[in-house]
Amino acid sequence: MAASLLVIPFFQACQEKVITLLIRLSGTNHILGHRLRVKNFPKPTSQIHIPYLIVGGGISGLSAARQFSKKGIDDFLLIELENHLGGNSSNGENKYSKFPLGAHYLPLPNKQDKALFQFLEEEKIILGYDSKGFPEFDELQLTFAPDERLFYRNNWQEGLVPKTGNSLEDDIQFKKFFLKMDAFRAGKGIDGKYFFDIPLALSSNEESIRVLDTITMEQWFEKEGFNSKPLFDYIDYCCRDDFGLGIKYVSAWAGIHYFAARKQDATEDAKDNVLTWPEGNARLAHHLQKYAGNKTLKNHLVYEVKTTDGKVVATVFDAEEERTIEIIADKVIMATPQFVNQYIIKGGKTLAQNFHYAPWLLATLVVSDLRDNESFPLCWDNVIYGSKGLGYVYDQHQSLQQVQSKKVITYYHSFSSADVRKSRKDLYSKKSTYWKQLVFDDLKIAHPDIEKVTEEINIHLLGHGMISPVVGFIFGEAKKQAAQNIENKIFFAHSDLSGISIFEEAFHQGINIVNQIIDGSTLD
Repeated sequence: MAASLLVIPFFQACQEKVITLLIRLSGTNHILGHRLRVKNFPKPTSQIHIPYLIVGGGISGLSAARQFSKKGIDDFLLIELENHLGGNSSNGENKYSKFPLGAHYLPLPNKQDKALFQFLEEEKIILGYDSKGFPEFDELQLTFAPDERLFYRNNWQEGLVPKTGNSLEDDIQFKKFFLKMDAFRAGKGIDGKYFFDIPLALSSNEESIRVLDTITMEQWFEKEGFNSKPLFDYIDYCCRDDFGLGIKYVSAWAGIHYFAARKQDATEDAKDNVLTWPEGNARLAHHLQKYAGNKTLKNHLVYEVKTTDGKVVATVFDAEEERTIEIIADKVIMATPQFVNQYIIKGGKTLAQNFHYAPWLLATLVVSDLRDNESFPLCWDNVIYGSKGLGYVYDQHQSLQQVQSKKVITYYHSFSSADVRKSRKDLYSKKSTYWKQLVFDDLKIAHPDIEKVTEEINIHLLGHGMISPVVGFIFGEAKKQAAQNIENKIFFAHSDLSGISIFEEAFHQGINIVNQIIDGSTLD
């Protein structure tokens, strides 16, 4: 649930110039969020009657709106708390560039994902197909070269896998690890399904593979005889990047899914490329928004949903008009995460306790220069080995105007710990100066002068960044129970119901729930 942002100007003198620090607190609006807990809203003064209601304007909700439209249904309404749509696929913008405030790329999808391919065709991301049936992607929406680099042993190198400076044993273990991932990627169960697939629901039910959800990725690492620190750190980075939590906390099934679920079959040369934009996945959210059109109520908080007399009654607070309305619907889609549903749906708190969401911090910096040792040029994705964060993306990398007066980068930091609730509390209790210094100290490893060349820094805090697939969650009961519809009236669709927070999961959640409501089917 996206929230309104709190902007706190902070000025600090630094070498005869001013750094403007803008703290952006995202997640639950701190005022409305409190009211959601205590329910001190005015009584309803009006009603709206609609056949279908979608609660939540993230990717799942927008995808559901698109699917309704595809089926010729336009008599629906979408409710969103924020003043914009997109959820974690949102963006900001300054005078130099747009920049992501969450998800920032889409890997080339698996070739069998026809529904996603159709969407990419509609939005001119796929321009056609070659004689062999491979999609022809718009080259301006594929990452420009160079796309990835790693600061490792005081030098930048191409790619994110540590290379130069490893021991012979490190290199042997990296090779062994990737061979195992190749086997998992190609492997299929006796049911004929891939061990790991996207969307996750298409994956095999092979018990010998599902059992990997009962141990951590770290335990699997040790069980397989790995002990290379660079390999451990690389896997930990990948887990934190996709799940918010690291190798010590996520299940081995989820960790292996990261490497094995993408089949790399969308191009003839099996190139592992991504689609990206200066604003990140907000571009994809923008494409989906047209299906919601004038059917959206923004700045509206749904604080109760229940069934009454064969209908669903959603009680909604209009934050702009400061009034409450009732929306009476035949069917409601809750495209909201469980940490929100627990305050809206009766009995939701018990289920929500088993859903873990890692807090995140994003910092967008405007810099006058970004000097390094020039061993490898600035890339779209820039990762610093040994840092606390996940590196940064260069937001103007996709611009055709390669000479920029200022550079804009966005730094990512997930708070991986055994106690995400404590991490979340710390996230909001620390002062702005603390987070500013954390960002600078992390970036100084590769850019010693980063503090001197930074002219502006916007810090964006996400208390609930994404679902984290801890041990036992992927195939656990909590997820199944949270996905069950209520009286065939209230339905649920969100990426946290798959256990992995990626665009494809949210996109298919929206499609599948509409298909279930209209046709009774469960998979697109």
